[in-house]
Amino acid sequence: MTSLPRASALLRSSVAVSASVVLVAALAACSSTPAPAETASASPSPSLSAVGPTSTPTATSTAVAVGDLTCDTLVGPDTLAELQGQGWSSQQGPFAIGDIEYPDGISCSWGDFSVASGNVLLFGWAPIEDDEAASARTALQAEGWRIEEGPDGDYLTEDPDQALTVDENGYGMTYLFGDGWVTMSDTKQGLLLIERPAA
Repeated sequence: MTSLPRASALLRSSVAVSASVVLVAALAACSSTPAPAETASASPSPSLSAVGPTSTPTATSTAVAVGDLTCDTLVGPDTLAELQGQGWSSQQGPFAIGDIEYPDGISCSWGDFSVASGNVLLFGWAPIEDDEAASARTALQAEGWRIEEGPDGDYLTEDPDQALTVDENGYGMTYLFGDGWVTMSDTKQGLLLIERPAA
């Protein structure tokens, strides 16, 4: 389970990155030439120092059963409290990789949906068979996604030049393929906030 200071730091970092994306989009709309892709800048808060610039997200699991998985249980209680404390709510949707939906999975968009804003966080989880995971990894790599091995599985990260949001280390949307499961977040560091259900 992610500790409160660590979850708070990651959440502040993710929200700051999302806010910078909204600012870049607004500036691009006012400009006659496209704005360059924005990357997350170092924050004066200790947000990423708690994790460190070279930290690799490690998957955690909880006692929540797969059938009981909701957007509220996909993240830890400390993260949930902080999101809700900011007045954010979630919208649940299907988990998909490209055009393929995984019916037993879940994706969650968190944000303040009372205002028009692109300031959201994304989290997702789904069970996946080995052959499905292999096909998904191959399809993502064919589209230019980068693959990296980690202690919990393979990370597939979108090309940072195409990413709308990136973390401090330049990672945008990232899938983590583990043993029988896959998680997703709008940044690699966001994967740290996900708590997988018990198998």
